[in-house]
Amino acid sequence: MHISSIAVTALGLAPSVFGANLFVSHFSGTVYTLSYTPATNGNGTLAIKSSATGCGRMPSWLSFDSPTKSLYCFDETGSWGGGSVVASFSVNGDGSLKQSGQAKSTGGEVHGSLYGGVNGTSFVAMAEYDPSTVSTYKLPLTSSSQVLQKEKFTMSQPGPVSSRQNAPHPHAIFKDPTGQFLLAPDLGADLIRIFSVDSSSGKLTACPAAQAGAGDGPRHGAWWIPNAGSTKGQMLYTVNELSNTVSAWTVKYSSSGCMSLNKTQTLSAFAPGKTPTAGRQPIKAAEVHVAGNFLYASVRNDQTFGSQQDSLATYAISSTGELSFVESTKANAWYPRTFSINKAGDLVAVGGQTSANVAIVSRNPTTGKLGGLVASIPVGSKGTDGGEDGLSAVVWAE
Repeated sequence: MHISSIAVTALGLAPSVFGANLFVSHFSGTVYTLSYTPATNGNGTLAIKSSATGCGRMPSWLSFDSPTKSLYCFDETGSWGGGSVVASFSVNGDGSLKQSGQAKSTGGEVHGSLYGGVNGTSFVAMAEYDPSTVSTYKLPLTSSSQVLQKEKFTMSQPGPVSSRQNAPHPHAIFKDPTGQFLLAPDLGADLIRIFSVDSSSGKLTACPAAQAGAGDGPRHGAWWIPNAGSTKGQMLYTVNELSNTVSAWTVKYSSSGCMSLNKTQTLSAFAPGKTPTAGRQPIKAAEVHVAGNFLYASVRNDQTFGSQQDSLATYAISSTGELSFVESTKANAWYPRTFSINKAGDLVAVGGQTSANVAIVSRNPTTGKLGGLVASIPVGSKGTDGGEDGLSAVVWAE
């Protein structure tokens, strides 16, 4: 029997009860649509529904804009030779992808976000790791699109981890909750770079950067908003790849037109007193997300749960924004470069870069604790230990 979306709403049933789609990118050049179907026994099944190309040879990151049903894909090819692109796809009713735009880029894109305009979707900003740059484009993307603005960063000497901090390396770029600023964690320079946004023109103006700990290597960030519609008590949390830590930052908006961050806390990505022994490749914290009053971070290559079995760290967020470590749980993936929490807060999709699998684990929205494996599926070819190959990003289509 067909149940309409209206009936689903009337019955109070979450869409995840009936299944959901995910988008997954692979460093081989393919973007996949996966379907997740829950089962009555609490488990579920994953299946590959369709695939698409058109995001260059090394798609590194995905950003899904739900209101416009558009998926944006960023290509890291330029870091390894050859031209790069930034691409957009429209999402069909069955979840399949149709390319809607593509522009040439200068290369090395590892992350990107939409910003500016009336709805915050008029421009796209990209973090470019090896070129030490941030670039912006006006949307929509076309073959004739040109870079709107490019910010190039320099540093006078290498950082404490000279092999990774030989130059500035912006690793992500994302909006603040007001949409008036963009932030770019710089792994190479141990900075959180801050830009004010001119919403109409898309122009970025640099504000004073926030200083991370020496050798932290900040990589990604996530916001906690305790008071909806207000900046009161707002916190930023960053995951630091080189020190395998997470940091908490208070936020201040100034009448001068800039925002500033103050680092209040840094905690290990591991349980107190525990430091896993790395294998052939180093341990590298990867991504961070907030759901409710909990923070989650993924850790690559810690192999806490056995050979090729890495971890997710869970932290509780107090009423003041202070973090406390809760537990480490099995990621059910090796090299979990990426993970995504669904809107219902009861499922976490984990993307194993080297294991090239998507694993779904359960989550208790009340306690914040992660549960067992619900479903898993291989996606594309496996990566090599420490290599820039395998699975690169996963995001719920919500």
